[in-house]
Amino acid sequence: MQDDRTNAVSSAGDSANDVRSRAQHDPDFDRLAKLAATLMSTPAALMTLADADGRQIVQASVGMSPAEAAEALALTERFLANDPVEARGRTFLLHAGAPILVSGRIVGALLVLDGEQRPAPDPDKLAQLQDVAALAGSLVVLRDRSQAGARAEAALVHAETRRALALEAAALASWVWDPRTGIVECDTLLPELFNMPPAAKMRARDIVVSIDRRDIGKTRKIFQEALEGSDDYSGEYRIRGFDPPRWLAARGRVVERDADGRPTLVFGVNYDITERRNAEERQRLLLREINHRVKNTLATVQALATQTVRHAREPREFLDAFSQRLRALGLAHGLLSEYEWRGIGIRDLARLELSPFDEDDNPRISITGPDALLTPDQTLGLALILHELASNALKYGALSVPAGSVAVSWTVSDGKRLELQWTESGGPKVTPPSHHGFGSILIRRSLAKVISSEVTHEFAAEGVRAHISMPLGETAEA
Repeated sequence: MQDDRTNAVSSAGDSANDVRSRAQHDPDFDRLAKLAATLMSTPAALMTLADADGRQIVQASVGMSPAEAAEALALTERFLANDPVEARGRTFLLHAGAPILVSGRIVGALLVLDGEQRPAPDPDKLAQLQDVAALAGSLVVLRDRSQAGARAEAALVHAETRRALALEAAALASWVWDPRTGIVECDTLLPELFNMPPAAKMRARDIVVSIDRRDIGKTRKIFQEALEGSDDYSGEYRIRGFDPPRWLAARGRVVERDADGRPTLVFGVNYDITERRNAEERQRLLLREINHRVKNTLATVQALATQTVRHAREPREFLDAFSQRLRALGLAHGLLSEYEWRGIGIRDLARLELSPFDEDDNPRISITGPDALLTPDQTLGLALILHELASNALKYGALSVPAGSVAVSWTVSDGKRLELQWTESGGPKVTPPSHHGFGSILIRRSLAKVISSEVTHEFAAEGVRAHISMPLGETAEA
């Protein structure tokens, strides 16, 4: 019995410990101590409870000073250790005591004390003391539950606040739907996402009507599957009235059903995924464009190789010419990749392709004209033309002598047509070739895929000239 009581005291439940520690000098405990002293006709009484570490702490005392109460605390430990022989102090003797129980565990004691030895109390009196101790245990339980309820309520408020902040930070609109009434209770963001007036409650059918016709069938089917048994719902759909479309994602769950399995409560959230869907669409288009361009590029490389071999007089000439043409094609491809194959500015292309043929300390190629966007086909075709013109100028034309120069200029007409001029000057006297090599053929045919494009290549005595004309989609900002 001694070990059982001692262990019970030291292992008293933690759920109420903080409350008991703060409950010292509680009026209710004082009244119970006074009641015990009155019932047992003793001048003093003491009530203790275990703290968080299992130590007994005075909660109420009657007929004694604080110092005497601290002294009498040792009697509690002896009583709980079932050691009545030693249950005496310098001032008080233990007359009777009763353990205080919480959920069947000893958490403290109620003692009645006297200054002199008295006969043992009769069973009825002892039973009354035990009843008072039971009241003390019930009071502890009530206090613990009250404090636990307060803590739970505070935790709920904190959790709700955190949830609201998290939803706001993540731009999530939360809602609760009762399928029996068709009413959706929601926060302020939900009507905004569905392009509807502000409201705290909405009709479910109004929300459904606001979904784009292209997505309504699939959305109904997925939601119905959740209602009929799968519980979880996940879908994405467009909202009417937006161009470009607004995309929303929805995640929901059936959290309550009636006895017949019919849903009675559904929780969920909605959030805007327009940016993500647009990015996915751009990625799909880009991959499609890249696949198309890879096929075209392979065909171009094959044609370049075939024609270069046909017009080369020796292997070294083929390697040099083919490598340079591949490099020009690769530069254009790299620039297009940086712009995700959405077209690039003609200025960027001209500088990129012509810079290897010019000198930083003594520039001889001038580039002038308003910037304009080129399509991928125009970019690749014009890149090959500029490369061939510059390569020929370096080998035979204006760039082959120190005094020569090249002027590259263009204009964009009101009809959004690009007119580009290549003009060489200061070079050797030009003699028209007796036959056209692959370079000349490449200049004339590189833009063959561009509708309404025209390329002329002239060998004037004062310098080679070329004129390129082709339609443009749009003009870029300067």
